[in-house]
Amino acid sequence: MQRSDFHYDLPDELIAQFPTGNRQDSRLLHLPCGGEGPVDRLFADLPSLLNPGDLLVFNDTRVMRARLFGTKATGGKVELLIERVLEPRRGLAHIRASKSPRAGSRILLEDGNVLEVQGRQEDLFVIAACDVDLHELMCQTGHMPLPPYISREDQALDEERYQTVYSQREGAVAAPTAGLHFDQAMLARLDAMGVERAFVTLHVGAGTFRPVRVDRLEEHVMHSEYAEVSPEVCDQVRAARARGARVVAVGTTSVRSLESASREGEIQPFYGDTRLFITPGYRFRSVDALLTNFHLPESTLLMLVAAFSGYERIMAAYQHAVVQRYRFFSYGDAMFLERADWA
Repeated sequence: MQRSDFHYDLPDELIAQFPTGNRQDSRLLHLPCGGEGPVDRLFADLPSLLNPGDLLVFNDTRVMRARLFGTKATGGKVELLIERVLEPRRGLAHIRASKSPRAGSRILLEDGNVLEVQGRQEDLFVIAACDVDLHELMCQTGHMPLPPYISREDQALDEERYQTVYSQREGAVAAPTAGLHFDQAMLARLDAMGVERAFVTLHVGAGTFRPVRVDRLEEHVMHSEYAEVSPEVCDQVRAARARGARVVAVGTTSVRSLESASREGEIQPFYGDTRLFITPGYRFRSVDALLTNFHLPESTLLMLVAAFSGYERIMAAYQHAVVQRYRFFSYGDAMFLERADWA
């Protein structure tokens, strides 16, 4: 397939710039399995789409305050996005400046701390904090790394609302946004009806926003993200299968984690980087239903959901969402997708 097969027109005013007043206030577009068309619902209706015994799999990553601002020795402005912490004082970062900094150059941050640029690793810069570890530095002076399509500066509300209520393990530079709709009241409702939950970890990288630049999908080089699927999660997935229940991934990051752990067939513990690129024709091994937000045109995530629910059905559902004025992307509305071939 071609990249252009995944284009759709989206009015700018449908890109959500702020979260809803409450986490559960979003709409929910339900795409059933079979030949049925999309059904307009509310996120508060989610329990009616689940069954006792279903297993919800969440991504418990936590977003770092990874965006930093500073100046070069020449006075030029610099913006950094710390992608990954390698050691307490060393990490990998994207750097935006009028001219790329050279190895050995220093960046003076807003709070007076200094970073040294040590070199390059592929398309990232290796940076080192001179006097404090990177986690402490981000806590002191970092900003929440809102996505590029949110055309405003981060605000105090983003400290809470751009994290899931169950986030635990810091390491992401973007939120697993399908999880942003859940509050403690919704989790309690699902617990009460016997829906089970499991947690994987995938530290979402900035590559999630990187456009596909080649025309033929098989030529695309997928970005790398660190994921963990524990033996306990594997046991929970097998147990759900054994009792005839569904495994419901909360977000595409949970899908990529579970499917990365299932590449050899049956799910096995997984710890490491994944470059899994899911496109139409992929055979899903561990996920039966998917809760997700709406994704960018021509993006790898739109290709993933098209593989999950069928290309024509997904593109028609997106067109329906545009006509019905759904809110798109990170702070937008959600979809509940049932796998096209699930039985």
